[in-house]
Amino acid sequence: MKSHQYTTHVRWSADGEGTKSYRSYSRNFTIAAQGKPDIAGSSDPAFRGDALRYNPEELLVASLSACHMLWYLHLCSVNEIVVLDYRDAATGTLEERDGSGQFVRVTLRPAVKVSPGNDLARAIALHEEAHRLCFIARSVNFPVDVEPEVRGAP
Repeated sequence: MKSHQYTTHVRWSADGEGTKSYRSYSRNFTIAAQGKPDIAGSSDPAFRGDALRYNPEELLVASLSACHMLWYLHLCSVNEIVVLDYRDAATGTLEERDGSGQFVRVTLRPAVKVSPGNDLARAIALHEEAHRLCFIARSVNFPVDVEPEVRGAP
């Protein structure tokens, strides 16, 4: 069995009084990985965060979307389906309960354009295989739905 490890660094520093009170501290942080640009993060604005920064919830939804896309593109390449454009408008639903929250569902909506003459039915079917293979989707404990749209280029 192969094993892969991923290392990231999250940095937060107190500005002012630190965590003296719930309202006194910044929710802003930075995500870093060696040799890559930093990602500016914060909590969701509903939890006193900065709306101009990515929050962990958005990053989770984006991870599911990107993982599906990368598997899909791979499967299309080995199945001779030529993808010309791929876009996804993914959404995630988090429910608050018991003083905390959890994701209850994520829906991926990939819209794919393939070159003329490609097998559209096969291109749609490959989304199921991509979903089955996606590392991130296999790792979460909530449903991830995939609602693909595939169209041929004119």
